Amino acid sequence: MAAYILRRLLLIVPTLLGIMLLNFAIVQVAPGGPVEQMIAQISGTDVGATARLGGGGGDMVGGGAQADMDLTASSASSKYRGSQGLDPALIARIEKQFGFDKPAYERFWIMVRDYAMFDFGNSFFKDRPVVDLIIEKLPVSITLGIWSALLTYLIAIPLGIRKAVRDGSRFDIWTSGVIIVGYAIPSFLFAVMLIVLFAGGSYFDVFPLRGLASDNFDELSWWGQITDYLWHITLPVIALTIGGFASLTMLTKNSFLDEINKQYVMTARAKGLSERRVLYGHVFRNAMLIVISSLPGAILAILLTGVLFIEFIFSLDGLGLLGFEALIQRDYPVIFGTLYIFTLMGMVVKLLGDMLKVWVDPRIDFESREVG
Repeated sequence: MAAYILRRLLLIVPTLLGIMLLNFAIVQVAPGGPVEQMIAQISGTDVGATARLGGGGGDMVGGGAQADMDLTASSASSKYRGSQGLDPALIARIEKQFGFDKPAYERFWIMVRDYAMFDFGNSFFKDRPVVDLIIEKLPVSITLGIWSALLTYLIAIPLGIRKAVRDGSRFDIWTSGVIIVGYAIPSFLFAVMLIVLFAGGSYFDVFPLRGLASDNFDELSWWGQITDYLWHITLPVIALTIGGFASLTMLTKNSFLDEINKQYVMTARAKGLSERRVLYGHVFRNAMLIVISSLPGAILAILLTGVLFIEFIFSLDGLGLLGFEALIQRDYPVIFGTLYIFTLMGMVVKLLGDMLKVWVDPRIDFESREVG
């Protein structure tokens, strides 16, 4: 197992390089980058989300210098949309400010060198180190991800086992109906429904509408702080859990049904073993392998997609919301920094999932396999 872990750790380096190169190439050709946004702010043509999120950035280019109206020179020398009428020297100064005065390959290798030291540079629009922003936002996303994943598995695995044992019964039928509804409705829609019902929308005003702590959080006792924290995360975690437990429940049920019908289970029953002993002494270990193998993907799905909408709806200042704003602003340092962290987290979680498989079933030998 040690050799397998070492190979997986070594594989992280080329994987990160490949993903960084791919995302770097895609973002470079995407329209509406930071230079174009700054040009739009200077010329007064920025509108919509870009204007709202990137507001105030005009001061970054030396007081928002006015353009010389040399239309011929500017249109011939600039490759940015909306730059007609702006002095080419001003555009060159903006490019230098954002690091776009260097060739793309040079910018990429500078990024690789800095990222190896976990130096993601400064945000274009927040004017703060990206590392500080990630450290500040990450606990919110991790908190939601851990609580929702924990509750999802605590609900889905026992429910899936019970559905497998009572396959075809009334319990199995009506719980399947609930699961189908939970699977069909996305988590963000559940979040809106919970707000309407329990956060002062139209019915009950039981839970807070936004944030993870009250304004007087620091003044509360330690027990009051714990209660306040749980009070704030209840609705977001419930929304994520409802949207995630359905598929895991059916996966658990089908996995157990497949194992229950195998020959070794019939042999164990024929020897006079109790149904509980057969289920948890023989079936459980084999059936849980496929469930455990889905754990890394489930956690990443919560962190990468589910948390984004939940953070936005409940006004939770986490990493998902930070990445969303960075995409709108074309804030490349933040985009690449969050992608780098998410990718690294994904590979580490995948490795932990493999180690968990070996813990559940020591017969698994990853060292005899090629790293996939």
